[in-house]
Amino acid sequence: MNIAIGSDHAGFHYKQAIIDHLRAAGHEVADFGTHSEVSVDYPLFIRPVAEAVAAGKFERGIVLGGSGNGEAMAANRVRGVRCGLCWNVESARLTRLHNDANVLSLGERMMDLETALAIVDVFLSTAFEGGRHVARIRELDA
Repeated sequence: MNIAIGSDHAGFHYKQAIIDHLRAAGHEVADFGTHSEVSVDYPLFIRPVAEAVAAGKFERGIVLGGSGNGEAMAANRVRGVRCGLCWNVESARLTRLHNDANVLSLGERMMDLETALAIVDVFLSTAFEGGRHVARIRELDA
């Protein structure tokens, strides 16, 4: 899978670990930054991830911050993005299964790394169930 990833300074460490994890699993990953713990404005790194996913350049996106809240809000401002803020494996499964989320938001301060990696794996491996929601989701994206 081709995945775009970006974070602010508060999500930097998990971003780096997730990139390594994804590449080890055979995924292609584009890192949109940030590239250190130096304080930054998160939209500068989150919006480009969302725009790239919405444009079809990447199959999925992952955005990270301290809580993941602001990152999810910034990503969801881009038409065609359905970003789910997830805090456990079940929320990741459901955001894909029921909402066809194409971007995942995580908060580094909200969970341990093992949980974050498990969430990423479930997010990437869960298919959208389709059905009655498909037409409405596609209508909202248009």
